[in-house]
Amino acid sequence: MEYVNFGAGIKNEGNNIRQILCCECGIKIEPNSANMCVTCIRNHVDITENIPKSAVLQFCRNCERYLQPPDDWVQCGLESRELLAICVKRLKGLKDVKLVDAGFIWTDPNSKRIKVKLTVNAEVLSGTTLQQVFIVEYTVTNHMCNDCHRSEAKDFWKYLVQVRQRSENKKTLYYLEQLILKRKAHDNTLGIKSQHGGIDFFYASEVHARKMVEFLSNALPVKVTNSKRLISHDIKSNIHNCKHTISVEIPPLSKDSLVCLDKTQQRQFGGISPLCLIHRVAKTIHLIDPLTAQIAEVSGINYNRSPFEAICNPNRLTEYTVMDIEIIFDKDRKFFPGQGTISNKHVLCDIWLVKSSELGINDNTIHTKTHLGHLLKVGDNVFGYNLEDANINNDKFEKLNKDQIPDVILVKKSYGDRERRNKSRNWKLKHISNEEDKRKHDYEEFLEDLEEDADMRQNVNIYKDRKQIPIDEFDHPSDNIPRITLAEMLDDLNLDDDEMGDDI
Repeated sequence: MEYVNFGAGIKNEGNNIRQILCCECGIKIEPNSANMCVTCIRNHVDITENIPKSAVLQFCRNCERYLQPPDDWVQCGLESRELLAICVKRLKGLKDVKLVDAGFIWTDPNSKRIKVKLTVNAEVLSGTTLQQVFIVEYTVTNHMCNDCHRSEAKDFWKYLVQVRQRSENKKTLYYLEQLILKRKAHDNTLGIKSQHGGIDFFYASEVHARKMVEFLSNALPVKVTNSKRLISHDIKSNIHNCKHTISVEIPPLSKDSLVCLDKTQQRQFGGISPLCLIHRVAKTIHLIDPLTAQIAEVSGINYNRSPFEAICNPNRLTEYTVMDIEIIFDKDRKFFPGQGTISNKHVLCDIWLVKSSELGINDNTIHTKTHLGHLLKVGDNVFGYNLEDANINNDKFEKLNKDQIPDVILVKKSYGDRERRNKSRNWKLKHISNEEDKRKHDYEEFLEDLEEDADMRQNVNIYKDRKQIPIDEFDHPSDNIPRITLAEMLDDLNLDDDEMGDDI
């Protein structure tokens, strides 16, 4: 007949029969194979004697992981199932008994002690099953894991992802930085370091490095190259220790840059004009013809197969004043050889200009066409490229006929003093590191692009600036400066602003 102990004593699962006297203490008990009461059985047998009542847990303070022998480090919180599994596996002797239940007993988190209550049972004295409850106390000791050791030794990274944009204007690089922050693509990095013209990302595993490269390839039409360097070589085991470098090259193009296309590229992009503006750089490069409002998209494969460079960047813009403007309606639009799509967001118009610096001095107006008819009116200021007096060193540009080159190509509307716009800006951006190589002029242009382009803002986290009182756009009836509304801003909940860095 089998007897099972449920906590305090041994209970007979069979029918009620006569009681007997314990052979040790003489108290009345139900018959069992040992003829002893529970107390006497426990005095003779301890099923937990081979199980240690204390143990040690190794904890890494840097990465907050616990050691699971032999060499696995597991991320788990206090009183979690994962930590309970590690505690149970640390005990020797549990294989000789049956584990019934296990649970934590509350202790002060700062005491470096963890107590676990275990319930076990085992068969003793000719078929009698004894159940016992006992407590094991674990001492938490600090031990640095191998990954943190390599991190402290400054020789921990195995893969380096170098992101570079080799151009005069870095607005595309600033936009990519905000995309990384928005999607949290940098979470698995061991370190981030700003370099001249780009950012370096350090990784311990190939999986995380490849994941970052895949994100960059989906964000921009990048060019990726791989290289590796031998660090050490074990001749006996033929094991090589190498460090890998993945170079990610961003196109040297930015929003509002002027590019020149050859005839093959013109035909490939729907017969667009040779001189085009960069409307946006995203997964594809968006081009717009400022003289016809024709648009085209260039995929990363087509761009890398036949790249083109910027012949003028926004730092070479000249300010003009609009003297007269005349909208070109569809019925009045002359035939042009392009067969591509016409932008619905822009309005083509004839426009007459004077340099703002020569206003009142030179009465000779400059005539051109522009795609900004929906924004401009007489008396407005507008930025454009002065191709008549420009010195452009580009083979494709030099092959163009003079009839194909306008005197001025207008780029964007001018909204007044840039310093005034900076002072009234009530929002900010966060950055990957504090050592950003940011040129003030380029970065201010990037901030202005965010204010003027609502589609661009969808991929950027914009935060309220606590240093200034938030002002809604309706509080500025006297100007037409584009502003970001409070509804588009996020609350900055980061207690340490220096962790990610503030805008300049």
